[in-house]
Amino acid sequence: MTLPVVPTARAAWLAALAAPLAIVIAAAAPQAWVVAPAAGVALLVVIVLDGLLAGRMTDWRVHLPADAEVGEPLTVLALTEIAGRAARTPVDVALAVDPRLDPAGGVRFAAPFAPQAGAWQGTAEVTPGRRGTAPVHRVWLRWAGPLGLGARQASHALDENVRIWPDLAPVRSPELQAFLRDAQFGLIARRIRGEGTQFEALSEYEPGMDRRRIDWKASARHTRLYARENESERNNQIVLAFDCGQAMCEPVGGLPRIDRAVTAALTASYVALKGGDRVALFGFAQRPELSTPFVGNSRNFHRLQRAAAGLEYHAQEPNFTLALATLATRLQRRSMIVLFSDFTDPTGAELMIESIGRLVDRHLVLFVTIEDEDLAGLSDAEPESLDSLATAVAAETLLRQRALVLERLRQMGVDIIEAPWDRIGYRLIDRYLEIKRAEAIG
Repeated sequence: MTLPVVPTARAAWLAALAAPLAIVIAAAAPQAWVVAPAAGVALLVVIVLDGLLAGRMTDWRVHLPADAEVGEPLTVLALTEIAGRAARTPVDVALAVDPRLDPAGGVRFAAPFAPQAGAWQGTAEVTPGRRGTAPVHRVWLRWAGPLGLGARQASHALDENVRIWPDLAPVRSPELQAFLRDAQFGLIARRIRGEGTQFEALSEYEPGMDRRRIDWKASARHTRLYARENESERNNQIVLAFDCGQAMCEPVGGLPRIDRAVTAALTASYVALKGGDRVALFGFAQRPELSTPFVGNSRNFHRLQRAAAGLEYHAQEPNFTLALATLATRLQRRSMIVLFSDFTDPTGAELMIESIGRLVDRHLVLFVTIEDEDLAGLSDAEPESLDSLATAVAAETLLRQRALVLERLRQMGVDIIEAPWDRIGYRLIDRYLEIKRAEAIG
């Protein structure tokens, strides 16, 4: 829909500034009262003429990427062709978007004239804040006349959707790719000799080898020291479990904690798939919501990415008892369970500890949580008033409770990773490799 003519902000300011002048004229010369309405009519005529001189829109296009990643900017392009427009002032563009793309629900930008294209085109960068499908509902285009008093405006419905995926920037990073090429289980498909559980071959012992690998019987037969070479432990089951409750929806570094956890988990799962292990995802809030089958081979990594994109955000406390009991019944063999979670109150933490305790007997459990930098900052801040002192004391109390919960998990035999959001992915990879070398999963 295109409106014939609409007044601009400049016209509104001009009318507002002229109103006091009209009052002065009416007070000083009552017989000249007709001047004020005549001036108003003249201004209206000028606005209409200026709007008509703005030209007629002959074509418009809005280009949106079909896919984007949470936390990574995407570019929106708008292009407009206007016939009979002499002014080269920019065209104003406004888009009504889903809050996943912009919390305010709208994006505004200007489209300046591009001589090489003979049209008005402009771009805007939008950073998605949450995963999911984000529809773009409508676009508004407004272009003013030569005087900037009248403008024409067009509104069109859009049937566009942007699929927002988890952030995979760490997976594509040159550092990780170089590590995978040079690692013991790199991109070359081969049997891996070294530490493991399955015997592969005997080799002559050399200084620096682990003495526990010496095969004393074979060494006695050959009167020389020989060491066992085993095939590296592979085909382990790894479950990446996500708490999608209220605490994990709180932002850290500009994104919800659950999105930071998903990025770290997918990065680690890529390494695990390259290492020959099998990975599954499990998500829960008040009830289990996501449970994928185990995926092997890095060529199936896209299945984990697609499943992780479907993890929802919930404003309720998670039900650890139901979720972890359900997970335990689905696992038929010993697995490594990586639980991404957070907690805010001691009561919820008690239920979490009790539920995790039931898993430790049969499985290797790794608890991953993001450091609360805000609490640490409030606790360490120099108090300047009674209110700031009370805030610091409350923050210190919460940090002590948090440390107590993590210590209780350690005493139960749970491995703990607590790190800033931008380091949990690499910390998780390091811990996974340590566990794998120690043959502690199978």
